[in-house]
Amino acid sequence: MPDSFDFTPKYLTRNGEPWFPVMGEIHYSRCPADTWKDELLKMKAGGVNVVSTYTIWIHHEEIEGAWDFTGCRDLRRFVETCRDCGLYLLLRIGPWCHGEVRNGGFPDWLLHKGFEPRTNDDRYFGEVKIWYSRIYEQIADLFVKDNGPIIGVQIENEYGHCGGMTGEAGEKHMKRLLALAKKTGFDVPLYTATGWGGAVTAGMIPVMGGYVDAPWDQRTTEIEPSGNYVITHERNDHAIGSDFGSGGGITFDPEKYPYLTAELGGGLEPTYKRRPVPAARDIGAETLVKLASGVNLLGYYMYHGGTNPKGRLSTLQESKATGSLNDLPELSYDFFAPIGEYGRIAPVYGELKLYSLFAADFGSAFCRMAPHIPEDNPPDPENTDDVRYSWRYTEKDGLTQGYLFVNNYVRHRHMKEHPARTFALGTTSFTLNLHDGDYFFLPFNMRTGDALLEKALVTPLCILHNDKPVYVFYRNAVSETSDEKSLYSFKNGTYPSDAEILTLTRNDAEHAYKISSGGKEYLILTGASLVQDGGSVYLYGAGDMTFTSYPPLPVKPVHPQVLKVPDIEAKRAESTGSTKTYELSIGPWSGNDCYVSLYYYGNCARLYENGRLVDDNLFCGKNIPFQFGMKRYTSRIFRLEIDALKETDDVYLEDRPVFDGGTACSLVKASAEIEYKMRII
Repeated sequence: MPDSFDFTPKYLTRNGEPWFPVMGEIHYSRCPADTWKDELLKMKAGGVNVVSTYTIWIHHEEIEGAWDFTGCRDLRRFVETCRDCGLYLLLRIGPWCHGEVRNGGFPDWLLHKGFEPRTNDDRYFGEVKIWYSRIYEQIADLFVKDNGPIIGVQIENEYGHCGGMTGEAGEKHMKRLLALAKKTGFDVPLYTATGWGGAVTAGMIPVMGGYVDAPWDQRTTEIEPSGNYVITHERNDHAIGSDFGSGGGITFDPEKYPYLTAELGGGLEPTYKRRPVPAARDIGAETLVKLASGVNLLGYYMYHGGTNPKGRLSTLQESKATGSLNDLPELSYDFFAPIGEYGRIAPVYGELKLYSLFAADFGSAFCRMAPHIPEDNPPDPENTDDVRYSWRYTEKDGLTQGYLFVNNYVRHRHMKEHPARTFALGTTSFTLNLHDGDYFFLPFNMRTGDALLEKALVTPLCILHNDKPVYVFYRNAVSETSDEKSLYSFKNGTYPSDAEILTLTRNDAEHAYKISSGGKEYLILTGASLVQDGGSVYLYGAGDMTFTSYPPLPVKPVHPQVLKVPDIEAKRAESTGSTKTYELSIGPWSGNDCYVSLYYYGNCARLYENGRLVDDNLFCGKNIPFQFGMKRYTSRIFRLEIDALKETDDVYLEDRPVFDGGTACSLVKASAEIEYKMRII
């Protein structure tokens, strides 16, 4: 029997029980189809259990009537792959999506039909009806009611905030789209709509968002601190879509809907005007703040980067030439995501895994815990003096149990230190030394087997559900130097007799993966990345492939043969104007993939294979390479073009290049790393 899904005003439910999912965005049409399974399994290993994706109209019908559901546009194959990987799916069917796509996803021909899109014009709805019908035909039998993976559908995007109508007219439009989707056959338990910035939701479940910076902002200076580092009951993010307008508050009653996110920035997509580079800690602290504020679904955009497909008539990226305020790379949509454009794991992946593993094992109980934000918690994003904190707890069996959340981190800001700061809730109190940049959460009155953990200076990560369960915790900023005995305070000093306690460092926790084999669960610690494909477990990595396991694995792995790293030859070729050209020759390589890193100074770079543009890159800093994977290409000869950046160019860069005579335009270094793939089970 298929799983059932619903929602209450506080949380989602699965089979009638509170459910805390972790959702990650990947765009199938921006990834090669033959990589989907591997990439989805990487997302799953990171703790994602719901995939979200846009169906992008211009990717499927760039030429009117010439539908394309082949290759990377094969929607049905992608949905089937999600099912085969054991992942649920939220389908974002538009018709408008934005997504840094040309015309927000609308085909050019739609804009020349003699009517205004995103209005209640019957001619527009006639075109949307065809669009919805074509999408539905691809996946008609893949909804959860049919044992498929599709549990939800998002209608439109940012409607009434980034274009469209507001007020009653906007509500009417969204209701009409929803009715059309249902009539077409999109029969799912969860219908959602983005709810920030004054967007209208028409009674659908509102999903929210938040980014640590705003690459779409037209300013080329450091901007004000993000409100997403403030612990607050306010769900709105006023910065999202600010290039379209100032937006407004929410249009729905938050008491009627759970606090869910669909666009927590898993990274940031740079623009030609503004190129902020998010650190893993930037996004980790934002995630913690959202949990502290009451979020009961972590949804990341993007979780996996991508590459825009080639258009038959035009480029498909957002640009000023198509009416946007922003210019973006023609092809690259890497997004500084947890999993990059070519499938390589970024540091933020491990950071977010701390929360996704927690959600998987503790989320059902956590959903029931309401946020309580004390009056002395500072509401102003500019306040760097006062501690940001909250409690999430519930009353059960006469016991108050939950978590203390503390955030003393704001991107690009120094925070005041707070020695011996006491936090008290009833009979529970923590006295902590807070440093600039600290962020963490701590449990109190947590049941661990037959014992009661009254409070701890460590953070729960997961549970290994074996004959004797293992509760896994990790050290955080306030417990890094503490001795083991001082970390846990059990009632009457009694540790559990029917469970084990395992304590990790935070670094080990970031590199921890939970797998199952032979009816037993294991925790694997490795600097490589890990995926489980049925009964097989693989490590992927370009460096140290060693690992440890708790409990020890019953099999001895075979380590891969050391492979030669290919040489890279870069020759200066002809240069024209402000562009320098290099011919790249990559030596023979073997392995799962070969990652080439090009360190350069300039404004942007373009990579050509056999005269065809295959990737591009915006310069974002001296230590941030233009990186690509060789597995995607058949050639080992490429042409690299670098456009100069002038010292006087009006662009925001956190790390500026070295200028020579007022310009920067050179290839500084090229290197390569072999990615190994090793089966350990």
